[in-house]
Amino acid sequence: MPIRATKRGAERTPLSRDADVLICGASFAGLAVARELAGAGARVLMIDRYEVGERQTSACAAPTEWLRNLGLMGSFRQEFGTLVINTPHATVDYRLPWTFSTFDYPELCALLQEQGDADFEIAKVDGRTGNTVHTDRGDLTAPLIVDALGWRRILGAGENIQPPDALLSRGLEVHPRGAGDRFQIWIDRSYVPAGYGWSFPARDEVRIGIGSFDPRFHVKDPTLKLTADLSQSPDGFQGNWIPHALRPATDDGVFMVGDSAGHCLPLTAEGIRTAFYFGLACGRELRDVVEGKQTREQALGRYHAFSAGHRFAFDSMLKVQRLIPRVPPKALAPALRAMGTKKFVDWSFGHYLKIAHPDYALGGPHGRSFAVAGAAPVRAAA
Repeated sequence: MPIRATKRGAERTPLSRDADVLICGASFAGLAVARELAGAGARVLMIDRYEVGERQTSACAAPTEWLRNLGLMGSFRQEFGTLVINTPHATVDYRLPWTFSTFDYPELCALLQEQGDADFEIAKVDGRTGNTVHTDRGDLTAPLIVDALGWRRILGAGENIQPPDALLSRGLEVHPRGAGDRFQIWIDRSYVPAGYGWSFPARDEVRIGIGSFDPRFHVKDPTLKLTADLSQSPDGFQGNWIPHALRPATDDGVFMVGDSAGHCLPLTAEGIRTAFYFGLACGRELRDVVEGKQTREQALGRYHAFSAGHRFAFDSMLKVQRLIPRVPPKALAPALRAMGTKKFVDWSFGHYLKIAHPDYALGGPHGRSFAVAGAAPVRAAA
């Protein structure tokens, strides 16, 4: 279980200061925002309840080109060019037009933090009044505030719907030591009525888990069952709630990124590259504000429109997420085989990647990219 790293004793000092940009949350989305503000001359403060890179809550896999284009290949663990889909009646292999890679979470966070120049403090966020964020170490004030704290949307206005009524999936994962070369998912109702299981090797460990689209369905026993079926031991439990519906990307003057804005793709529950993608977009809008190129209100409007412009893709995937559990298991296998042709796989996965394309990391109004000099070599795709 993660250990809260809140400063104690002599290090537990009151925290009360102003900043130009206050980023609440220091995982994928918050770090991406901070990256885009590097060198802008702004006073950027990032806060989180945990140390940067301390609390992993996902399987940590993303399209390889996102890692490469963000200069994060130093965290690379293993690359896969084939997705294996297991059902009770068939196993199909999809040769992908691009590759996924697993990575080390603490290393990736450290690399991404190095690309920014934000100050960092450990503090638990309790809420907000106007431009002031209340923490367990004191109040922090900034004209530009980012909520990258996750699905709870702590800095939003009004009450938030909580599980199990919120539009959330739930996931649980274990990390047994071992190796493998198959990037696999299971669509099997003996594990989870609506959802899927996965096994993602990461060089010296295998990340095995269950995700349920129904937040009322508990996933510990299914995770243990899948782990046992794969002849592995259930070591290193971690879990999280996973949003599966897009939400407004701005709220009462606050910029929402990552899970706080529902920036997690339905059906696949892939939220890392979307956290990068929307985090970069938010950071670029904020940079234009601190450089005097637009007002805060203009940035709020532009960022909201950018996020909302992806609603069709998110809503379409949510419809498929709700449809799959209704498909009879015996009909699912031939459907997956029919969709396994190279032409269809290239077309479908090509469109899927375009929802948050890795080239976005290289462009933007500032023309900034981080070269991957000396990056770890990528292994041949499975």
